[in-house]
Amino acid sequence: MNTHLTEHQGSQSNTLERIAAFTLDSRAEDFPIPVREAAALMMLDTLGVIAAASPLDAGVIARDAATLLYGTTDPDHRARMMFDGRPVSLAGAAYAAATQTDNLDAHDGYNPTKGHIGVVVIPTLVALAQHLPNLSGQEALAAVTIGYEVAGRAGITLHATVSDYHTSGAWNCLGVAAMAARLRGQDRETLRQALGIAEYHGPRSQMMREIATPTMLHDGSGWGAMVGLSAAILAERGFTGAPAITVEADDAAQHWTDLGQFWQMRHQYVKPYPICRWAHAAIDGVRKLMLDHGLSHSDIVRVHVNSFHQAACLYQGLPPTTAIAQYALPFPVAIQIAYGRIGVEHVSGSGLADPLVRDIMQRITVSEDPRHSSRFPAGRWADVAITTTDGRVLESGDINARGGPEMPLSRAELIDKFMEYAAPGLGDARASAVCDATLGLIEPDSRFADVLTHLLAPVG
Repeated sequence: MNTHLTEHQGSQSNTLERIAAFTLDSRAEDFPIPVREAAALMMLDTLGVIAAASPLDAGVIARDAATLLYGTTDPDHRARMMFDGRPVSLAGAAYAAATQTDNLDAHDGYNPTKGHIGVVVIPTLVALAQHLPNLSGQEALAAVTIGYEVAGRAGITLHATVSDYHTSGAWNCLGVAAMAARLRGQDRETLRQALGIAEYHGPRSQMMREIATPTMLHDGSGWGAMVGLSAAILAERGFTGAPAITVEADDAAQHWTDLGQFWQMRHQYVKPYPICRWAHAAIDGVRKLMLDHGLSHSDIVRVHVNSFHQAACLYQGLPPTTAIAQYALPFPVAIQIAYGRIGVEHVSGSGLADPLVRDIMQRITVSEDPRHSSRFPAGRWADVAITTTDGRVLESGDINARGGPEMPLSRAELIDKFMEYAAPGLGDARASAVCDATLGLIEPDSRFADVLTHLLAPVG
């Protein structure tokens, strides 16, 4: 007998069974309470971003395209688009919501994956739940958690085993496929084939290309959502595509051994700004110095930012579009200096041509620091020096972007962020109802329908 082959097959079998048992067999009520609470908070944060992104050009285009290209006449495979209401296919609905979320870069992420998970998980849940009227709150949070846990490990495995830095869509599609397997009652073999199909067709788009020339492509998550749900339906109908290398390869096994023990769900970061995470440490450094020293923009002569390589590659000029604004660095730093906050209005519409921000940008310079580069992706670090009009040079020291597990936003801050993002489009009453129902999902007698009922009508 070939001993190496036997060991390889054993590794495959163990990893697959671990994923299948976690995805298909785990009981919602057995998920730790802090994990369920984290899932509810991440859901709330993502819902706020989806609502705020609805009127932006990318979201409008994505939803219109879904009606043109991704519809269906089969009621069993149809879903209404979030904050829109028009019916398209399951995959089309997830694609549209994930694409619009990706294009308002305020959604959560996970440092080790160098990318985002909630952006596909919440649209997937909303699409599939429209066919599950009795879905409990506990089960909805379990499905969300499964999406995060499977996608996160697939992302870590991909980045550990290939040379290119691929967008989130390349791996978050596996989390979508796992969620669909659970919520649609699939068996182990169907799950295996769906994971293989999803990984094979996942958009292995080059992240740094999008950084160099920012567009509406962003992090590929719209296609990740579409691929993941398409893979689940294909597998259901007998289409084959296994194995998924990020699951079944020998060198993948090490990344799955802690599934159901270490909860990545509790280690996501939440963005305080609707800007690429790579710029956040620089923004936080400026924010800290201005608060500590009581500065206004008129007190500042010069700002210098040292950060890691990827951050230093962000767009340096005045961005002409929202897509470019979210992959910029001096621009959001200047907004923070000018207004003490960065809102959706600052990175869209007339905010893109703000003369005060344009003036402040002329005072900002950016450099790469190898010290900060060596810490990526575990952290997003920067340090900032501000020269004031009275000749002082104020230094922030090393800053790691806040909002992650090292420096989390409080529950109150998360709720405030949700209301800031959701209320302008939904109105205070509807936004408050979404907030209460979402946070209430941790209660034993809750139903996801109480959240869903607020998510399908248009904004405004």
